[in-house]
Amino acid sequence: MKALLKSDLIVLILLVSSLSMGSVRAQSFYINNHRNHINVPFRIIRNMVVIQAYINDKGPFNFILDTGVGLMVITDPELVGSVNIIKSRTINLGGLGEGKDLEAYITTPLQIDIRGLRSQDVSAAIFKEDHFGLSNYAGIPICGLLGYEFFSNLVVKINFEDSVLTAYRPKQLKIQKKYTGIPISVEQSKPYLKAQVRYRDSSERSCKLIVDLGAGHPLSLENDEAKFICATGSISANLGMSINGPIIGKISRVNELDFGQFALKNVLTSFPDKEMKNMLPVHRDGSLGLDILKRFKLIIDYPDSMIYFKPGYNLKEPFEHDMSGLEYYSGGDEFKRIIIGRVEPGSAAAKIGLEKDDELLSINLVPVTKMTLEDIDHLFRSREGRKLLLEVYRNKKYADVIITLQKRI
Repeated sequence: MKALLKSDLIVLILLVSSLSMGSVRAQSFYINNHRNHINVPFRIIRNMVVIQAYINDKGPFNFILDTGVGLMVITDPELVGSVNIIKSRTINLGGLGEGKDLEAYITTPLQIDIRGLRSQDVSAAIFKEDHFGLSNYAGIPICGLLGYEFFSNLVVKINFEDSVLTAYRPKQLKIQKKYTGIPISVEQSKPYLKAQVRYRDSSERSCKLIVDLGAGHPLSLENDEAKFICATGSISANLGMSINGPIIGKISRVNELDFGQFALKNVLTSFPDKEMKNMLPVHRDGSLGLDILKRFKLIIDYPDSMIYFKPGYNLKEPFEHDMSGLEYYSGGDEFKRIIIGRVEPGSAAAKIGLEKDDELLSINLVPVTKMTLEDIDHLFRSREGRKLLLEVYRNKKYADVIITLQKRI
């Protein structure tokens, strides 16, 4: 099973030319009773917002909530037979990776229920093959992504501290004074805001950023000027997986990111190598990802073109990158095995001889079967110089090795 790369970036750009904007705008969710709002629980799994949905009265199925996609995407083709989905036509989906475009089916409208919410005329794109391995990356079954249609006709309040999402009818939520409102533009079914970036050479630039719940990184910048300024002090990295393959680039930092009244310092930033300005239907300079967004309580209001931010307790926590050099995913029938998918050259893991396809069995004598992927991620980002005892299985042999975490950026 191909695994999604372990990184701070999941970028999905759907260039679906066969769909008219009129048909996309008609797709939405509504509260299916007389209440003005409804609470929906969610989980944060490896910097992804995961909610449960029923499709055609079957489920529940896990979906990633993602403002970075303009069309519902089903990545697990096995879902088609289990919920009696009718496929209508085939389209090509393009992305930011290095491979070719992928084929997908467009469905007829589905009946989708999410704890008091019901869909209206929502169709989906279904990949003919599972190219992402989202389930292996998350450690639980993931069936796809839910984007614009979820937000188009609702005001959505997201409390990351309580893992509760509250959906309101438009105009029914009174905004508290502790929230700071920032105007957005919803273009091609995706939200954008203006921000100011101060680079490491102290120069500044105004940037248009997509607000992307589905991107796990803090910040991504895509313009050539930013790449040049931040080239010094950067590391090469696989930034994530797009529709048509890996996204290659560098990770560095910017001195400051300002939006609204907020100023975030020393922000970890991704810089994709591939030129994008001629590929995207809407000009942008980059994206604002979940590793920043989850530091706030958010109110996303597409109908009034606003997003409201209220600082959380973790707003000023430092931005840290993985210090092991390992990319890993879960395998096995119950996603209990941890398999190394890639080892970054020159990293702490490379120095002790870890290799692709090695299996991690325990960390500091705790079996990985008793840990979540988030637990493991946290350990590998915890502190430079920290030593961790790893039990590894390779070629039918067991070995104990000590990794010393190394801060690379």
